[in-house]
Amino acid sequence: MNLALFDFDGTITHKAMFADFIRFAVPRRRRILGTPLFAPMVVGYKLGLVSGNAIRSSVVSFGLRGARAEHVREMGRRFSDEVLSTVLRPIALERIRWHRERGDKVVVVSGALDIYLEYWCRTHGLDLICSRLEVVDSHLTGRYHGPQCVGAEKSRRVRETCTLQDFSTVYAYGDTEEDLDMLSMAHKKYYRWQELP
Repeated sequence: MNLALFDFDGTITHKAMFADFIRFAVPRRRRILGTPLFAPMVVGYKLGLVSGNAIRSSVVSFGLRGARAEHVREMGRRFSDEVLSTVLRPIALERIRWHRERGDKVVVVSGALDIYLEYWCRTHGLDLICSRLEVVDSHLTGRYHGPQCVGAEKSRRVRETCTLQDFSTVYAYGDTEEDLDMLSMAHKKYYRWQELP
């Protein structure tokens, strides 16, 4: 059996979906209040002065803190059905199908949020390793549960979850620098759908 590791945002989808989910799930009034607060951060991110981790943490804290977990999970299910289905790459779905037909273990390894990825992966019969939101007393705290699943954290969690020696060949698919550590674990690496040496 082989192991196939797929990044989600930009690899399975045409674009990163974090901002789209925030627009979908966070009430309009709260988003309007947050826009001027986050404008300098967004500029800093585009200039390379603010990390993706920092901006995502801040947006999650502002947008989702105190929300009922059950409500946000329902928004995640709707987001998966109504939005994700419109941005999937045919090449990615075909490759996932190819791996599954061969009997390979297919795992989505993503910095994206569990709140919608769990539903999407369950619907498609895929395993999932991703960033998780913290829930206390049935409400989101506005914090991540553990580190965001990006960069070296991706490969750390894969090793924690999968015994790599049990697989004949490890495939990995990604599209940004945050995926390179995961790709370095694989025998066959694909970056933006081009095979690397």
